[in-house]
Amino acid sequence: MNWINTVVRPKIRSLLTKRETPDNLWIKCPESGEMVFHRDLEANGWVVPRSGYHMRMPAKKRLETLFDGGRYEALPLPQVAVDPLKFRDEKRYTDRLKDARTKTGHEDAILVGRGTLDGLPLTAAVQDFEFMGGSLGMAAGEAIVTGLDTARTDGTPFVLFAASGGARMQEGILSLMQMPRTTVAVSALKEAGLPYIVVLTNPTTGGVTASYAMLGDIHIVEPGALVGFAGPRVIEQTIREKLPDGFQRAEYLLAHGMVDMIVPRQELRPTLSRLLHILTGRDAAVASTPEPVAAPAPVADERRAAE
Repeated sequence: MNWINTVVRPKIRSLLTKRETPDNLWIKCPESGEMVFHRDLEANGWVVPRSGYHMRMPAKKRLETLFDGGRYEALPLPQVAVDPLKFRDEKRYTDRLKDARTKTGHEDAILVGRGTLDGLPLTAAVQDFEFMGGSLGMAAGEAIVTGLDTARTDGTPFVLFAASGGARMQEGILSLMQMPRTTVAVSALKEAGLPYIVVLTNPTTGGVTASYAMLGDIHIVEPGALVGFAGPRVIEQTIREKLPDGFQRAEYLLAHGMVDMIVPRQELRPTLSRLLHILTGRDAAVASTPEPVAAPAPVADERRAAE
């Protein structure tokens, strides 16, 4: 009886018990349906190896892969009023903020840091779509303005990685006020003669596109990214016409002159370094060039070669 209780029953129980696995162990490509192991996707810069689809990249990883050695100083950001309109729809706005902060580990949708890119001092901001759709509220507006003002004070270029669904409706007019505020901050940076480069990622829409995201000296877009003010479905319903294939996607925007270049994520860091050294008049050849923290592995090329 003792042998049955201590050996047989635990083994049977272990066979019948469902093993818990992480939710993100395997990730499905939205474009091809391909299932990709999470570690392979991360090693490839969150780009699906076979299809080349660019998944959303965590905000902190954006900064780590941008700056030399993954080292940067996170800028302290001003505190703003929480829920100034006492807004509530299906749930309280304060509850939504708590959920977003728990999910992402960030205070709001913008991270700002300063460091060096191939030896060139740089200030950069990343918009995190995972935090309430990267929506633009008072905290995000303050973060952008703080980043731009810091770049102007330090005399560094400013790089913005944009990803947003637009203004944050829970803050109403206070959210819309961030559009002119950030526009003024961008103008001040340009008056100081400092470069401002915007990297448009999927998606970048709404009030963000109508303000600081389309005011760069150079606009870079990742392959396949959706960029526009209103979404294609809303436009079709408004004009009652069928839109062209690929409308508002990166390739369509490049063909129609809305952006300057499409750059795959694996080539983004060296492209930014080259552009910023040209715009600042510094020679990239004499700048220190430490290896990036995690160079994307050429998974796709290796698999194609194997096939």
